[in-house]
Amino acid sequence: MKILLAVDGSGFTKKMLAYLATHDEWLGTHNSYTLITVQTPLPPRARAAVGADIAAGFYADEAEKVTAPVVKFLKRHGIEPQVIQKVGAPGDLIAKAADSGKFDLLIMGSHGHGALSSLVMGSVTTKVLAHCKVPVLLVR
Repeated sequence: MKILLAVDGSGFTKKMLAYLATHDEWLGTHNSYTLITVQTPLPPRARAAVGADIAAGFYADEAEKVTAPVVKFLKRHGIEPQVIQKVGAPGDLIAKAADSGKFDLLIMGSHGHGALSSLVMGSVTTKVLAHCKVPVLLVR
């Protein structure tokens, strides 16, 4: 099975990994894993002030902070994941990556770091569910 893991470094990402660790049917070398993390763009004036190279470095550093612990976790389980780092609207980019990458399943936490969230699901999760054609497993 080709699985996309949407990660943001939040507590719900950690809950997702704990769920995977307790379910052998999900976590195993018989599946192919890709991580995706999406950084929210800097405001245009801030990007212009620091320059494109510094902004790109910032995005790469932030993505590495999020993905490195997840990669380490998966490697401990004998899994070598692919990593996708994007900048933009998280909900849209996660749904698009899941569909265009022909994944069998998208696994993500029900909430993340977003400032706007509802009581039931986070705003990114709601957007992914609205636009993604791939089955989604939400971990709460």
